[in-house]
Amino acid sequence: MNGADQLCRDLESRFGHAVHRSPCLGQCDRGSAALITRAGSDPERFVLAPVSADEVAKALSAGTVPTVPRVGASANGAGAKIVRRMNVADATSLASYRQHGGYQALAKAIEIGAAAVIAEVSAARLLGRGGAAFPTGRKWDAVAREPARPHYVVCNADESEPGTFKDRVLMEQDPFAVIEAITIGGLATGAERGFIYIRGEYPESERAIAGAIQQARAAGLLGVDVSGTGQAFDIEIRRGGGAYICGEETALFNSIEGKRGEPRSKPPFPAQFGLFGKPTVVNNVETLVNVLDILIDGGDAWSKTGTAGSAGTRLFCLSGHVVTPGLYEIECGQTLRHAIGVAGGIPNGRALQAVLLGGAAGTFVGPDALDMPLSFEGARAANATLGSGVIMVFDETADLMDTLARIAQFFRDESCGQCVPCRVGTVRQAELLQGRDPGSGIRDPGSGIRDPGSAHHSAR
Repeated sequence: MNGADQLCRDLESRFGHAVHRSPCLGQCDRGSAALITRAGSDPERFVLAPVSADEVAKALSAGTVPTVPRVGASANGAGAKIVRRMNVADATSLASYRQHGGYQALAKAIEIGAAAVIAEVSAARLLGRGGAAFPTGRKWDAVAREPARPHYVVCNADESEPGTFKDRVLMEQDPFAVIEAITIGGLATGAERGFIYIRGEYPESERAIAGAIQQARAAGLLGVDVSGTGQAFDIEIRRGGGAYICGEETALFNSIEGKRGEPRSKPPFPAQFGLFGKPTVVNNVETLVNVLDILIDGGDAWSKTGTAGSAGTRLFCLSGHVVTPGLYEIECGQTLRHAIGVAGGIPNGRALQAVLLGGAAGTFVGPDALDMPLSFEGARAANATLGSGVIMVFDETADLMDTLARIAQFFRDESCGQCVPCRVGTVRQAELLQGRDPGSGIRDPGSGIRDPGSAHHSAR
């Protein structure tokens, strides 16, 4: 919708086969986007968004990495919690983070002890923000009770669901909050090591997190003796290789372990047999960052925001045909109409055609769903899903058949190939949407015949 096809055609006319069409780069608020990699003894990776063909050509010929402006997040009114430090604190400075309330939650966690931390998270009724909506307190408690050692904490930052960019913004603009939250999770569940798995298309996020880890370690907030507690906890970064399937927690474990990225059978569940076969807590970035305010406010007080079945606020990724695409923090239970309104509504007075909720693996809804509450229970009642917080808006000019064909191509290409219904079914789905005879092969614009291994298990 932002002209990516024309950008690709312009680049291909200049550079030929040196240009590769990419799946979603997690820049839907700023697209079109390009990921540039410079090989060599000191390799560089950077993303340009929004970008033109001339800007890509200049970046490829330049000797330095261009400066990419940081784009902030917005809050719905004065009730900002998760995004309150963005555009205010210096994201590169531990001192600035502390001046804006940073590491108060860790101090509180150390003061009240591991069991009380888990009790507060449970009282808050915090549900996972990655799409599965599993109770976070229950997950932490299950790992803490496991006698097997060691325990691990994994932060899933492999944000590869098309339309999603909230975790990227959190990591780039509030990286110390992510590190503090992972540390609290580690101390609460008896883990000595944490991993943050960052998708390979997020080089700026990786740099921001690496800088935050280094400063936290130097300040004694990570390492063999966290804040003088005598407890050891440290964090390592693992970079994803561009596989959508590694957003699934057990496929992510396999990837960290150096194995093929494909899901494991359950049970056993990660709380019993996770990373390296040991008890493991795995949460996404947004879920973890919520823990900071839960400890500061108290679980009961925090849970009073939102609805009975969906406590707190949520980060929603508004993109497509809205006046101001971006990341917005909205209280659970507000309507879809409200969310589109805070992003400025649909430009040029055009009519709404459809909204894609939850990402490519989510659900399309029509204008009749505008008064649907943005809560887990509200989405279920509408036979929809909130997924990873995507709200992608299509006005009356959008070609939805083209969109469906792109989604089918994406899932066809991104399948781990493990299960026959997915491996074969998504190929047939893509063929039907492209109007081709089954078995004839599928050709993308500007590319060759693609391999018939395809899509994610949760594709709808």
